[in-house]
Amino acid sequence: MNEIYGLVRGPLALAAIVVFVAGLIFQARRFFSLTSEKPIVLPPASLLGKIEPRSGPSLDAINNSMLGVHPFLTVITTIFHVCLIMLPIFLLAHNVLLYESFGFSLFVFPELVANIITVIVILGGVFFFLRRIFVYRVRAITTLYDYIILLIVAAPFLTGYMATRQWFDYDTMLILHILSGEVMLVAIPFTKLKHGLLFFLYRYLMRYEHSLGSGTRVWSYSKSVK
Repeated sequence: MNEIYGLVRGPLALAAIVVFVAGLIFQARRFFSLTSEKPIVLPPASLLGKIEPRSGPSLDAINNSMLGVHPFLTVITTIFHVCLIMLPIFLLAHNVLLYESFGFSLFVFPELVANIITVIVILGGVFFFLRRIFVYRVRAITTLYDYIILLIVAAPFLTGYMATRQWFDYDTMLILHILSGEVMLVAIPFTKLKHGLLFFLYRYLMRYEHSLGSGTRVWSYSKSVK
C-alpha cells in the first residue's frame, strides 16, 4: 500500500500537473489561433449624439438570458462551479502538501466550511445527474460521455469526503481520492470541463457572446474549417 501511495503521490501527481498545465496552454493557443482581433468600429460622429448611452444590461437582455429564463438553475450552477473551483485551492490538506512541496501555502477554509462546500458539490453532482435523467430536453442530448464527465468531477470530492470521515479503509480511500483528482486534472484541458477555466477568455475577449470585457475578438471561420 505504501508503494502505491508513493506512486500516486509522486510520479503520477507530477505527470498529471504537467499534462494539466500543458493542456491549458495548448487550449489557450488554440483559442487565439481560431480567433482574430477585430477592432470595434464606432458609428460616425454625426450619429453619436442620436444614440442613447446604455448604463447597463437592458431588461429584455436579462429576461432572455439564462438568468431570466432559468433563474433557479443559474443560481445552482453558479454555486456549484464556485465551490468546485474554490475547495481544492483553499483546502487545508492540499495547502499542507503545497507547503511541504514548495514552501508556501494559501488561505485555507475552516474544516466546517470545507465540509459544507464538499457536501454542496456532491449534492450538485446528484442534482445534475438526476436532471439528465428526468428532464426530457436534457436527457435527449445526454450521452454516456456526459455521465463519465459528471463522474470524473464528483469522484475526487466524494472520495475525499469519505476519506476525511474515515468511511471504509482510510488508505484505500485516500489513494482513490488522489487518483481521481489526477484523472480530473488530466481531463480538464481535453474535455468540456475546460469551459470552467477558459470562461474568462471567452467572456472577456469574444464579441457577441455576452462579453463582460472589451469583446475585441471574433471567430475566424476559415481557420475553424481548416
